[in-house]
Amino acid sequence: MIRVLIADDQEMVRMGFRMILDAQDDIEVVADVPDGVSAVAKARELRPDVCLLDIRMPGLDGLEVTRQLAGPDVADPLKVVVVTTFDLDEYVHTALRNGASGFLLKDAGPALLIEAVRAADRGDALVSPQVTVRLLKHFDGGNTAKREAPAPSEPLTARELDVVKAAARGLTNTEIGAELFLSLSTVKTHLASVQGKVGARNRVEIAAWAWRSGVVE
Repeated sequence: MIRVLIADDQEMVRMGFRMILDAQDDIEVVADVPDGVSAVAKARELRPDVCLLDIRMPGLDGLEVTRQLAGPDVADPLKVVVVTTFDLDEYVHTALRNGASGFLLKDAGPALLIEAVRAADRGDALVSPQVTVRLLKHFDGGNTAKREAPAPSEPLTARELDVVKAAARGLTNTEIGAELFLSLSTVKTHLASVQGKVGARNRVEIAAWAWRSGVVE
């Protein structure tokens, strides 16, 4: 059972998300809260599998909550999906930099919301399709961005590069396996190896590294 915490300052949104998610056999909403301070407290108390966070909330906004629950300095990070009305590049970059596993727009629809929760739980990342293309173009935006990408600690194998390129295009592990004729466990092994080599914490950071370093053109 995937245990979910919802944080949004609009009660109707929380009710709607709860109805959608609780209707799934494999998902249970364990708490819903109206502000960022409560979100941090409840998340640390309950340790849900996935936290769904709005960006604009009283107290602490969703980006700061993400940083406190999933950021680079968190010893035992939680999985966070940011869900927002505001499709601003600045929000997307900050959310992902702060450790978010996914970024969804509220109008993405129930199916994508459910899939984002399941993806985050299994270690995949899901970013709204509208956001993905712009996000990746940003990472690919000129030589300055590319110079920011650290060199891997050891060279990636040809197969690892294939997997990285597919992940950078937004494919899930299952889709990568189908495209490259690899088992799911092999895909996961390659991604884990790449994470170690490039110092990434999740597949979103692998994708970002791929675009910054010019692996994906």
